[in-house]
Order: sequence, then C-alpha cells, then structure tokens
Amino acid sequence: MSLRKQTPSDFLKQIIGRPVVVKLNSGVDYRGVLACLDGYMNIALEQTEEYVNGQLKNKYGDAFIRGNNGNFLVLLLTRR
Repeated sequence: MSLRKQTPSDFLKQIIGRPVVVKLNSGVDYRGVLACLDGYMNIALEQTEEYVNGQLKNKYGDAFIRGNNGNFLVLLLTRR
C-alpha cells in the first residue's frame, strides 16, 4: 500500500461541496456547504446557518467569510 502525501491545499480542494463549520475569531460558528475558497482563506458557503453560543440565530442562502476573520474550518462527516 502506498501513501500519498497530501498538502492542506489538496485537502481543501477535495472538500468543496461538503458540509463544514467555520468558527470565527469572535466565537460565532457558520455552518454550510463549502462553495469555494482562495489563497487568503476567504470562504464562500451555501445554505449557511449562523450559530451564536450554540443557538441558531440566522439562516443565509450564501455567505462570504473574509479569511482574516476565520479561526478554523471543520469538515463535518456524514454517514452514508
């Protein structure tokens, strides 16, 4: 079995179209489908929900998150 090394950029390209959570520096979470991102980690989400302190606050069709506001991005694993 051969293992291929994968860069963070390769991983991010593979998860486009998958559900993710983006946690901002402010502590607010945005959950949605990753539409695209760029080299500055600007993130576009579809079907976006905003959570504050774990409580759903708003729903947005599309959302754009500026890269310097993001703390981290988490891929949500779903059972098939």
